[in-house]
Amino acid sequence: MMSQRSKREMIEAIRPRYLKANRAEKHKILDEFIEITGYHRKYAIRVLKHGPKRKGLKKPGRRKIYQGEVVQALEKIWEIYGRICSKRLHPFLPEGVQILERCKELHLSPEIKHLLLNMSRATIDRCLKKARFTHPQHGISTTKPGSLLKQAIPIRTFTPWEDERPGFLEIDLVAHCGSSVEGIYLNTLTATDLATGWTECLALPNKTQAAVSTAIELLRRDLPFPLLGLDSDNGSEFINDTLYRYCLSEQITFTRSRPYRKNDQAHVEQKNWSVVRHTVGYDRLETPSELELLHSIYSDLRLYINFFQPVLKLVGKDRIDGKTIRKYDRAMTPYRRVLNLEDLPFDLKARLSVQYMILNPVSLRASIDQKVALLWKIVR
Repeated sequence: MMSQRSKREMIEAIRPRYLKANRAEKHKILDEFIEITGYHRKYAIRVLKHGPKRKGLKKPGRRKIYQGEVVQALEKIWEIYGRICSKRLHPFLPEGVQILERCKELHLSPEIKHLLLNMSRATIDRCLKKARFTHPQHGISTTKPGSLLKQAIPIRTFTPWEDERPGFLEIDLVAHCGSSVEGIYLNTLTATDLATGWTECLALPNKTQAAVSTAIELLRRDLPFPLLGLDSDNGSEFINDTLYRYCLSEQITFTRSRPYRKNDQAHVEQKNWSVVRHTVGYDRLETPSELELLHSIYSDLRLYINFFQPVLKLVGKDRIDGKTIRKYDRAMTPYRRVLNLEDLPFDLKARLSVQYMILNPVSLRASIDQKVALLWKIVR
């Protein structure tokens, strides 16, 4: 078999004779050349006509616009705002840049800023391709069904729930049990509002009825709007007399999902990963010092995700030719979605706006990372 160098030398020797030959002679030269080199006939004609491709020559193309400083600025913004996908980052980019400039965390020239704010979603994905990372493994479920009050607590059918009105929340527990469910370990109560995407996380010392009920009371205190409804899975930590009577006395609508149907609680299940697991991981947490640190982490995290993490909301699904096409609205932070609601009082919106103006996402992110690093140091 001929080497590439030998083939190039043969092309250089035969090519002048091929170019000067008539049709019949070219046909004969081509047959001999193909038999020796093993080239495809079309490729052999192209090589003998135009010569071998030279090394080091690049195809002419459009000059790269997004490189250097603009990519570095994009990567910095992407890191600050939690490495969110382009569907969420692209519509949030103008506000995100404005926030960082207000906090003096980002300094851009007019040219770089113009390029950054005119990026498409596809360009953002292309520029961030090298900076992406892989996620850790999934954990295990610790939900055990509670059967005592299943008949009293109705399954949510979406009809009595007002998904466009804030205050109707999906709740779930995330177990920090590591690789074993033996003994007592910390848990996180995750609650997500369906209308705005507002999410709260509360650390629990265990998953008893008393701990969950106390966390629900704290949840009501932290929410920027009244708590109107709760939807849980069928775990015994939720399906119990304590929480049921509490919701009855406080006139809170209490519903449950269908057994073994995680999609019934798709909103909060997604937050279990993107907020809780993404922040504190899958290690086993069980000591009072770890509980105190988890409380501190969540106090910063609730501000970071609700004021500076844009979320998408599903507005419709169409089934076309056997494929489900999902349609989402424009990505906005939960804070912006709360401000856009017409039926909330003005003083509530004003209080949130004042809080928004004094927050710094870089400081919050640094504080969260520092506390998480301390938590992992204790655990590991």
